Amino acid sequence: MATHEHNSGNFHEKIETSPFLLIVLTFITISFGALVEIVPLFFQKSTTEPVRGLEPYTALQLAGRDIYQREGCYNCHSQMIRPFHAETLRYGHYSVAGEFVYDHPFQWGSKRTGPDLHRVGGKYSDDWHRVHLNNPRDVVPESIMPAYPWLNENLVDDATIGDHMTALRRVGVPYTDEQIKTAGADIKGKTEMDALVAYLQVLGIHVK
Repeated sequence: MATHEHNSGNFHEKIETSPFLLIVLTFITISFGALVEIVPLFFQKSTTEPVRGLEPYTALQLAGRDIYQREGCYNCHSQMIRPFHAETLRYGHYSVAGEFVYDHPFQWGSKRTGPDLHRVGGKYSDDWHRVHLNNPRDVVPESIMPAYPWLNENLVDDATIGDHMTALRRVGVPYTDEQIKTAGADIKGKTEMDALVAYLQVLGIHVK
């Protein structure tokens, strides 16, 4: 008994006095814990299957999502409503994993200089969004959000949207050949404002 305790003490002392061994064992422990927590999620239907009614973004909505990322909107707006009463009271139903299966990458975010946008779809009219994006203070006087007037002037890129949809299909988004083929024509002549508003209006509308 005494010998076992002595050996055990030596083992712990060896770990605690060897930085390299401590780092290796810590890494192994964290990796094992992460695998136990994360791997099962890939096999749960609630995290891998889309919610009822969810469809891949249309060509115009996808172009709008690209503009959303390009302009850095995610730096100030999250797209994840946490399951807390204060959050659901303000923003609506909490976010669920099945709403994001076609998002590559997802736009959950962790910063809220502005409000969460996950349930903004249908909350305001298209015209409200256009005025707000052109100059936020025209509808929200206290807003510190920058204006984006150039969105009204720039046309969306209709030449590469098909390639983008093809790439997304390779990672699991079920775009058809016809959708990819007609994507460029579908958005030709549309402004970046049109695209961004289309994207905002579809956010979070599939869970009530």
